[in-house]
Amino acid sequence: MQKYKILFIALITCILTAQADDSIKVSSADLQALIQRLEKLEAKVESNETSVEKTQEASQQVGRAESGEATTESKEAKTEKRRGRFTIGGYGEVTAKYCFFSNNYLRYVNDPSRFANDRYGEFDLPHVVLNLGYDFGKGWSTGMEIEFEHGGTESAIEIEEEEGGEYEGEIERGGEVALEQFWLQKRFNRYAIIRAGMQVIPVGALNAHHESTEYFGVYRNEGEFTILPSTWHEVALTFMGSAPGGWHYQAMFLPGLDSDRFGKRNWIKTGAGSPYEFKIANVFAGAARVDYTGVEGLRLSLSGYCGNSFRNTLSKTNSELDASKYKDVRGTVSIGSFDFAYKGYGLIMRGSATYGHLSDAALISQYNKSMRRGSVSKKEDVASDVIAVGLEAGYDFFSLSPKMVDKHQQFYLFGRYDYYDSMLLPANTYTYCGRHRAAVGINYFPIKQIGVKAEFSYSILKQGTRADGTIGKLYNDEPQIAVGIVYAGFYQL
Repeated sequence: MQKYKILFIALITCILTAQADDSIKVSSADLQALIQRLEKLEAKVESNETSVEKTQEASQQVGRAESGEATTESKEAKTEKRRGRFTIGGYGEVTAKYCFFSNNYLRYVNDPSRFANDRYGEFDLPHVVLNLGYDFGKGWSTGMEIEFEHGGTESAIEIEEEEGGEYEGEIERGGEVALEQFWLQKRFNRYAIIRAGMQVIPVGALNAHHESTEYFGVYRNEGEFTILPSTWHEVALTFMGSAPGGWHYQAMFLPGLDSDRFGKRNWIKTGAGSPYEFKIANVFAGAARVDYTGVEGLRLSLSGYCGNSFRNTLSKTNSELDASKYKDVRGTVSIGSFDFAYKGYGLIMRGSATYGHLSDAALISQYNKSMRRGSVSKKEDVASDVIAVGLEAGYDFFSLSPKMVDKHQQFYLFGRYDYYDSMLLPANTYTYCGRHRAAVGINYFPIKQIGVKAEFSYSILKQGTRADGTIGKLYNDEPQIAVGIVYAGFYQL
């Protein structure tokens, strides 16, 4: 309003001046100079108005803080007004590694000296992920994630000249394509959000923070990646929200795992999802996660899972199981996990500790190994207890240079240690399933969304009882070097 008042006063002044002295002539140059002066005055007034508005807004926020009202609601509301309805993004890795050990499937069974000089290399696309989301308004939104693992799959039909012109199908590339997330969500307020559909089960550090820029290694952290599904996704119903003070929570109801597909090398990892066109839900489970972010730069998290798994099968009916020695088997899977992350002063530290227990493991092992050939079961022993512990730390040396800080570039030198065992108990069984792993490497981020990684790692397998009764090394150590280019970015349109 002020600028219109100024223009009106200037116009009246010009008219009165002209009426007082008809002999005064106003040149075009004088008129142009007057207009320029008015534009400068108008800009100054607008600047003052903006300053007043900002001062009033700051005063209101201070008032809300003094009255105990959370200011985050105001920030969330402003973000809601500014952001677009459509979200697109994704993450992925391009990797290569060279391993100074054998990948022969008998390397843990036969004499290790047979494989001592073996080497192999791999180029891969472990994960290429596309994320899409849409905000319908009034608290309703949807999201989906499509993942291509190891480059996806390729197949072709060919006419074989040497076989009388027969049509023959061939697999030209291995890999997977999966719809890992598809959910609908209703947000009532910051305290209460309900989500239904295919979604990530955030048990452990890796499932909750699995984007390529959220860990230092070229590949996902071996411990949790070995014993838990990754990225663990199921059709589930979730209640979640946030509370003042930096608390965030999730509680999930979902179908149980399938114990038919448990195994010694990966414990319950392949028991998630389904090999069928539907998810068997004869038994159910629950999962939960609580995060605390009330201290700047620090996140502390607890997560867990509990549910039965044995009768989630199509191999036998309930009446058949009730008439057998397996009638009381439940196969209850219990998982507890703690993880944390700290970022500040150029330093990043992350760590996690996960412990899992499977009831009736011995009977489930017997049952799985008795299944007929061609079944989906691995027909292997499975552990009653497993463990995975990991810690990594990295320092950004570019944080010491103001010039590099201004360019938003980062260069981390990091180290990582893991200990995991997918056959912790019963003890002294399949000792190659447990190992210590140490790694050192670098992460260079020319921009926030792109990272270049390199690392050297060394795995030392657990010792065991030799043929002569002594305790010592049974398997070859497993050193490797790896490099990768990773990305992760999400944008609102």
